[in-house]
Amino acid sequence: QVVNYAPFTLLPSAVPSALFEQAYAVQQDFNLLVDAISQNKEFLERTLASTIKVDDFTAQLFRIYTQVLEEGLAQSVFLGINRSDYMFDCGVDGTPALKQIEINTIAASFGGLTSRTAAVHGRVLKVLGKSKEASRLVPNNPSKGLALGIAKAWELYGSQSAVVMFLVEEDQRNIFDQRCIENELWDRNIRVIRKRFRDVFEKGSLDDARRLYMDGQEVAVVYYREGYMPKNYDQQNWEARLLLERSRAVKCPDIATQLAGTKKVQQELSQPGMLERLLSGHAEAVTRIRATFAGLYSLDMGKEGDKIAAMAIADPDRFVLKPQREGGGNNLYGEELRQILEKIKDSPERTSYILMDKIKPQPAMNYLLRAHSPLQVSECISELGIFGVYVRQGKEMVMNTAAGHLLRTKAIEHADGGVAAGVAVLDTPYLV
Repeated sequence: QVVNYAPFTLLPSAVPSALFEQAYAVQQDFNLLVDAISQNKEFLERTLASTIKVDDFTAQLFRIYTQVLEEGLAQSVFLGINRSDYMFDCGVDGTPALKQIEINTIAASFGGLTSRTAAVHGRVLKVLGKSKEASRLVPNNPSKGLALGIAKAWELYGSQSAVVMFLVEEDQRNIFDQRCIENELWDRNIRVIRKRFRDVFEKGSLDDARRLYMDGQEVAVVYYREGYMPKNYDQQNWEARLLLERSRAVKCPDIATQLAGTKKVQQELSQPGMLERLLSGHAEAVTRIRATFAGLYSLDMGKEGDKIAAMAIADPDRFVLKPQREGGGNNLYGEELRQILEKIKDSPERTSYILMDKIKPQPAMNYLLRAHSPLQVSECISELGIFGVYVRQGKEMVMNTAAGHLLRTKAIEHADGGVAAGVAVLDTPYLV
């Protein structure tokens, strides 16, 4: 493996300041919503009932979720680090609107690297003789904000000698992004260890009070940077996941919060009255959240689902077909969407997907800098992510904040995929 620089745009990209502010303003609402869903067993059971019949991965997560609830939660402090992703949809009249793509509730990455990106673009603009423009770039340090959330959870766990465990993949291509957050924790004298599922299976244990130990060290917080895709698991890794979930340690996310981030839940939230039920007494939050929703459609079995499937087959370019997967590069578009739906339109397998209106952003020109790639100007579109951090102790919300932003940009010929998937590159918003 060779150490490489993270890919980035040569120049910052224009972002409408009103939409940027709107995305920040709604983040605390989304934090509340994710937390409310994670505590609502009835909602998760009902929403995911059809999905777990046809999607093994979601079903396995759900089994652990139920088992842990039946045993009784040992965990009393809850930490959420999520990232809500948006695009700027140019409607019929060409006015851009903020539309949510998804919310990532597990292993939401690039908080570290994006903390460095504004400085890079500031330097580029100065070299180009644009000092005034450079001074207008918005400061951004999600790694500090994410670390503050982890530090708060560690403090509330209540053991000075306990460590924070980053749960990482076997091959860690995105290590430097994680190191930024890790270094912030070391600066606060919080010890960090890095382990894989395999290490947890071999060396993890619980004591009578269900405290989690790794190599004899008590673990206060487990911060997942892995575990969001089926290929992250074999039988041993599922057992390791169950051990972690049964423990008293603060999981980020706990398994209920991971389930709250599924596409099926996203689609269910767009149903009339659903947000009101989950966030009763938060009418303004509901209005702000709903304003960001794109059209979402259920492919459940029955007349309504049949109609939706037929509509997508007839006009595939209007939609995106999304499976219950994180990590980018899984969505289906155009001809591929039509072929898959033709194949599964009469089978319960279709319920493992949701259908969403395709967002149509306004492209702009930029250079995408990637190792071993030719330097050429490309027509690009951007996606804005806002990091949210919250900490709850028992029923009390102790912290709820937006911790910074991430702008990713890709050439328009790539329908799907983020930075980790090798498609998008890191960018900085230039507010206009």
